[in-house]
Amino acid sequence: MKRFWRKAARHGSNRRAAVFVAIIDAENMASSSLKNRRLPVGAEPQPQGGTHFRVWAPAAHEVSLEFDGGGSQPLETEPGGYFSALVAGVGAGARYRFRLDRDRALPDPATRFQPDGPHGSSEIIDPSGFAWTDEGWRGIAPEQLVIYELHIGTYTPEGSWAAAARHLPELAELGINCVEMMPVAEFPGRFGWGYDGVNLFAPTRLYGRPDDLRRFIDAAHALGIAVILDVVYNHLGPDGNYLRSFAESYFTDRHGNEWGEALNFDGPDSAAVREYFVANAGYWIDEYHFDGLRLDATHQIFDDSADHILAAIAHRVREAAGPRASFIVAENDDQTAQLVRPPGQGGYGLDALWNDDFHHSARVALTGRREGYYRNYRGRAGEFVSLARHGFLFQGQHSGLHGRPRGTPALDLAASRFVVCLDNHDQIAHSGAGKRGHQLAAPGCWRALTAYLLLMPGIPMLFQGQEFAASAPFLYFADHEGELGRQIAAGRREFLAQFASLASPELQASLADPVAPETYRACIIDHGERARGRQAETLALHRDLLALRRNEPVFARRDTRVDGAVLGEEAWVLRYFAEDGRDRLLIVNIGSDHVLDTVVEPLMAPVEGRSWQLAWSSEAPRYGGTGVPDPVADGIWRIPGHAAILLAPSAP
Repeated sequence: MKRFWRKAARHGSNRRAAVFVAIIDAENMASSSLKNRRLPVGAEPQPQGGTHFRVWAPAAHEVSLEFDGGGSQPLETEPGGYFSALVAGVGAGARYRFRLDRDRALPDPATRFQPDGPHGSSEIIDPSGFAWTDEGWRGIAPEQLVIYELHIGTYTPEGSWAAAARHLPELAELGINCVEMMPVAEFPGRFGWGYDGVNLFAPTRLYGRPDDLRRFIDAAHALGIAVILDVVYNHLGPDGNYLRSFAESYFTDRHGNEWGEALNFDGPDSAAVREYFVANAGYWIDEYHFDGLRLDATHQIFDDSADHILAAIAHRVREAAGPRASFIVAENDDQTAQLVRPPGQGGYGLDALWNDDFHHSARVALTGRREGYYRNYRGRAGEFVSLARHGFLFQGQHSGLHGRPRGTPALDLAASRFVVCLDNHDQIAHSGAGKRGHQLAAPGCWRALTAYLLLMPGIPMLFQGQEFAASAPFLYFADHEGELGRQIAAGRREFLAQFASLASPELQASLADPVAPETYRACIIDHGERARGRQAETLALHRDLLALRRNEPVFARRDTRVDGAVLGEEAWVLRYFAEDGRDRLLIVNIGSDHVLDTVVEPLMAPVEGRSWQLAWSSEAPRYGGTGVPDPVADGIWRIPGHAAILLAPSAP
C-alpha cells in the first residue's frame, strides 16, 4: 500500500562524558578487533577494552571521530572505502559523531542508539550487558502462529516497551503466540508509524532504551510468545537520513520507487549496501532475539543480481537464529510466489506472504463498498472458498484495477504460506476516519468472519485491540513540521481520494490532520474496555475461537485436509477431514437465513453412521448474539444468517 512518512518522540538525557582517546595502531590489535566485531560497521565495545569504530564512506578522503564532551581522533583508511579505529578508554554510554573531510559532523549510519533523535549524536551500546533468560526458547513453528500486530506508541498511554510488556500475559491467556511489532528503527519527531526510519540499527528513543526492547522480548519468550519485527528495506525517511552524505551509492536511479529513491542492491558499489541491509536483518535476530521479520512492501525492493537481496536476508536470518524457529513474512502487492519457494526451487526462502486478497474480499462483504483498490472483489462465497483452498485469488489473471495480470501461480503453496487478516494498520487508516472493521460491519457478520479468520487454513493476524473491539481509531499520523508536514497532509488526502466516498470536498475537509498531536493521541488503546459490555463479549469470542484452533485436533493439526463449497452467494462451507472420523463442518452465512430441504453438496454429507450436531455458534449469547436454531432437524437444514456455525459428528 502507498505510505506516507511517520512517527513519535521523547528527549533522553544528554549525558556528556569526557573521554580519553587513544588510537591503537598495532596491526595485530586492529586485526583482533575486526574478528570480534558482530557487524561490519558501527561502534562495538571490545572484550579486551575500548571500542572499535568502522564506517563505509567511499567518497570521503578522511574521516575522524568526535566525542561529546571533547576529544577527536582520525580513522584509518581501509580498502573499499571503509574507515576504522580501535579506540581505548571509550565504552558504552559515550556519544560520538563522524566528521567527513572536515565538514559537518554526522551521526553513525549504523548507530545502535540515538538518545536525542536522528539528528543528534550516536551512543555506544554494549549488547553483551543484558542478562537474557530465554536460553531454552526454541520459538514456534510458522504453521502454528497466531499473530498480533502491535504499534508500541499507541498500545498504551505511556507508549513504551515497558508498558506494553505488562499486557503480554493478557495476550498469552487469549491464545496469541506471536507479536508483530510495527517498525521501531529511529525516526524524527514525537510520534509516527515508524515506516520513515532513518537509523536502521537504532531502536527509537521514543519507546525506551535498547535494553527495554530486550526486556519486552525476553518477557514475551517467557510467556511462550514469539516476537517478529516489521522492517523497511524499500526506502528511508525524508528527514534525518544522512546515508547519502557517506555514500551516494546507497541509492540508485536505475529503478523507480513509490516513496522516493530506490536503494541500490544491484548497481555499482552495491556490495557494501547489500552488506549493510543483510547485516541489519541478522542484527535484530542476534542482538535482540527477535524471532523473525515482516518485510515491508517488497514489491518496491529491486534487485536484478543473481543473489536477490531478499534471499540473502532470509539466509542471514536463519543463520542468526540458529536452532531457534524463525519466521519471515513479506508484504508483496505483486503477489509473487517465488518469494516463499525454497532456494532449491529458485525461490527466496521466505516463510509467508500477506494475503491482501483475503482482507479485500472480507471488507467488500462486510461493507458493500467496491471503490478504490477494492474494485476487483465482490465479497461472495466463492472467493472465500478459494481463499481457503488456494491462498491468493489473483495468481496471474488480468486485474482490472492494475490493467495487467496480477500475481503468479501459487496453487502448490500450503495454507501456512499466507497470513490473513480482517484489520491491519494500513487498512484501518485507509477507511478515512480510522474506523476498525467491527465499526463498519453488521455485528453478526463481523462475528461470523472472525470465526472464519481464526478457524480457516492459514496464519491469522489480529490488529491491536481487535480482540476486544477497541473503540480507538487507528489514523495515519506523522510528526513532521513546515513544508514537509504540509506535503504529507496533502499526499494523504490525495491518496484517500481514490475512494469515491472520501473524495468529496466535505469528506476531504473532515480528514484528521496527520501531523497534529491530537490525531496521534486519539489512537491510544484503552485497555479498560476489555471488561465492558460488548467489548467483553468480543473478547470471549476471540478467546473461545483461539482455544478451538489450539485444542481441537482438526484445527491444531495444520496438515488437516480441508475442502470447501459454495452454498449460496453469501454462504459457504468448509469441511475439515480427520482420520478418526471426527470431521468438522464450518458453515458461514453473511446473508439471510437459508432453509434447505434438499442438499446436493457432498461435503455436507455426515460421517457414516452419524449425524451432524451443533458444536459452536458465533451467535451464542455470550458473544452478544441472539442464538441459533438446531441447524439440522428432520432432514431440513436451517442455516442462520449473519452467523458462523461449527458442526461435529454425533457420538457413534
